[in-house]
Amino acid sequence: VQLVESGGGLVQPGGSLRLSCAASGFTFSSYAMSWYRQAPAKERELVARISSGGVNTNYADSVKGRFTISRDNAKNTVYLQMDSLKPEDTAVYICTKRGGRSLIHPVDFWGQGTQVTVSS
Repeated sequence: VQLVESGGGLVQPGGSLRLSCAASGFTFSSYAMSWYRQAPAKERELVARISSGGVNTNYADSVKGRFTISRDNAKNTVYLQMDSLKPEDTAVYICTKRGGRSLIHPVDFWGQGTQVTVSS
């Protein structure tokens, strides 16, 4: 299994970024995926989850209405569109594979992460 995140960087408050996670080594369309984030001195936070077919999604209250998770099973890629970014969104964003098709399955593989910094 391999998960490779990209798209992180430095953005001003109010700006947007789209993170991508390219997956390989497993049947991507059979597994739910999710994004977590880890900020310094803070607990790791589940940001968003998406079911294997993309029909069901779930978001942390802190990002609801600003972030959108999606996936393209033909490209083996999951995305996180982040809009109206705030300084408190600054963190390493980590793509994860879950253990089954639905959102309830626990994470069984973690990517390396990509840094997102929101600052003026």
